[in-house]
Amino acid sequence: MDSLSASVVGGGTGGRLSLRAFADSPRFHLAAVTDLRPEVRQDLAAAFPGIETYPTHEEMFAARPTDVICVSTYPPSHEPIALDALRLPLLGILVEKPLGHTTASGRRILEAVRARGLPMGVPHGLLAKRAPLEILERVRRGEIGDLRLVEIQCSGWDIINAGIHWLNYFVTLTNNEPLAHVLACCDASTRTYRDGMQVETLAVTYAQTRSGVRVVMNTGDDVRINAAGKQFLFQLVGTRGVIEFYGWDHAYRVMNAAFPDGQMFTPEEFAVSGHRRHLEAMAAMIERGAPDYTIPESSLLALEICEGAYLSSRHTCAVTFPVDEFTPPPAPQWQPGDPYAGEGGGRDGRAL
Repeated sequence: MDSLSASVVGGGTGGRLSLRAFADSPRFHLAAVTDLRPEVRQDLAAAFPGIETYPTHEEMFAARPTDVICVSTYPPSHEPIALDALRLPLLGILVEKPLGHTTASGRRILEAVRARGLPMGVPHGLLAKRAPLEILERVRRGEIGDLRLVEIQCSGWDIINAGIHWLNYFVTLTNNEPLAHVLACCDASTRTYRDGMQVETLAVTYAQTRSGVRVVMNTGDDVRINAAGKQFLFQLVGTRGVIEFYGWDHAYRVMNAAFPDGQMFTPEEFAVSGHRRHLEAMAAMIERGAPDYTIPESSLLALEICEGAYLSSRHTCAVTFPVDEFTPPPAPQWQPGDPYAGEGGGRDGRAL
C-alpha cells in the first residue's frame, strides 16, 4: 500500500505525539497541521520541515484534505471537528481520548465513524506497551484465575485526564463487559484544574461490571502509593493470584501458584511509540478494509465511567448505566451516620 497522507488538528501534547508518529512511520506522509496559536504553528513548522500549517481546521480541510486525520484538541471540540472531517473522503480517523466531553458526544462520534465504515484509532497508551499487553495475555490465560478486583492508585492526576487510561485498561481486562453502576466521592477543596478541566483534589471511584468484577480507583493531587518510589500502582486480584504493575513502567510482578513468592518481569519495550503503533494498526485496517472498533468501544466505556463518577459525586448516589440515560433522584433528606429520630419515614434495614 502506498503511504497515506496525514494531517493533525491541534498542536498540543497529543497532537505532537501523532505528528511525530506520522513523521517517523513509512506508512504515512505528514502533510498538514492546524492550531489556533500562531506561535505553535511557527514552532511546528520548524520541527516538521515541509508541513503546511493552518489556523483553523476548516481552512485545512478545504485546502489540504488528507487520507487520515487526527483530532487532538480540547475534548468539547472533538465532535464538531470529527463530524466535519467525516464529510471528507477519509480513509481513517484518530480521535484523542477522551472521545468527547460527555458520553453522549463520544457515542455520536463513534456512531458517525462506524456509519462510514472507517477504521478509527483512540491512542490509549497502555494498549500499546509491552508490559500491559503481556499482563492482558496472562489474565486471559487464567494465570491468576478469574479476575475479581482491579485496584488503582494514582498520584498527581485525576479521573478524566489519567483515570480514563486506567479505566480503559480495566474495561479491556473485562473484554468490554457492560457496567452495572459506579459510585464515587470527589473532594474539590483546592479548586484544582488540569488540561482545561476542573478536577478533584482527592477521589475514590468504585465501579462494578454486570458479572461483579470491581474496580476501585484512588486519584488526586497527593495519593499515597503502596509501592515505594512509584506514582501509579495497579493490583489485579484474581481467584488464584495477583499481578501488580506501575502504570507506564516496564516492569510487573506476578504472584500465583507458579511464583508463590512473587516474580518480577521486565519485558523489552516496543521499538516505536504508542501513538505510532496505534496509527500503524489503523493503516493495517485500511489496507485490509476491515475496521475493528474494539478499542474505540472500550474508550467510550471508560469515558462513561468517568462521567458517571463525577455525576455520582455531584448527586451523592450510585449512577447506573447507560450513564447518558441516568436521571438523578431527588436529594434525600437523610444523612448516613446521624442518629435516627424514629420519625420521617425511611425503611428498617433489619427487616431487609
